[in-house]
Amino acid sequence: MSSVGTQRTRTARPRPATPAAAADFSGVTELPGNLAHREQLAILYTRYRWAARHCRDKDVLEVACGAGQGLGYLRKAARWVVGGDIEEKNLRFARQHYRDRDGIEVRHLDAKSLPFADGTFDTVVFFEAIYYLDDPRKFLDEARRVLRPGGTLLLSSVNCQWHGFNPSPFSVRYYTGAELTELLQDGGFRPRLLAAFRDEPGSASRKAVAWLRRIASSLHLIPKTMKGKALLKRLFYGPLKSIPAEMDEGMAEAAPMEEVEAGRPLREFKMLYVEGVLRRSS
Repeated sequence: MSSVGTQRTRTARPRPATPAAAADFSGVTELPGNLAHREQLAILYTRYRWAARHCRDKDVLEVACGAGQGLGYLRKAARWVVGGDIEEKNLRFARQHYRDRDGIEVRHLDAKSLPFADGTFDTVVFFEAIYYLDDPRKFLDEARRVLRPGGTLLLSSVNCQWHGFNPSPFSVRYYTGAELTELLQDGGFRPRLLAAFRDEPGSASRKAVAWLRRIASSLHLIPKTMKGKALLKRLFYGPLKSIPAEMDEGMAEAAPMEEVEAGRPLREFKMLYVEGVLRRSS
């Protein structure tokens, strides 16, 4: 997940793609034991709490599950949960943690070629990863294929129109809310766009933190890895907590989500969420 910095023009100019096989995504993944500030934990908790409402008594696939912190949380609502990731280093955490857990399966997979039969799942979850794909349409084709009629695709992404946006290493392209909804519409889904984590002007101390973040970004002082960012997080946000191996109810304060219009700039929100319901074939 992206954190601090400023960059708006990235939405229009894709970066050169790093082949997935050559990239090591473990350094940019929220791994158990990594230090996180309060809002980072709230962002993690909010997206899975939202997803859990769409998983009750469902068969669920989480693509790009990372270290799997959300799998156990989703399983409390779901009938069956499969978590998959392209990075084996991430999957080691998930496999170890859920090795004896009924109803949870961990698989190595590529988002653009899902190893499942047609109509296997009711819900597909894809959080903080669409910007790593050189062709997200291939993933959307696969998500549509493995979903059952009326199934749901859930996406989340940092908002690249937010003034504090900073791109993640290995990212190819970030999408605005309008672009995300258009992608899902073209991919055979009926999208609904939501946003959360308003970043509105506040106290003098908050303005000072925002100024420091912009300076650090402009001078290319933002580390590329999660561990490297820990020192800056402590400086900007104060005391940090360890990211748990498995999420639990109430581990952070969930932020309210607002349904928003995709056609307008959404610079006041840090996070975007898209709920796409699979359209019936004509």
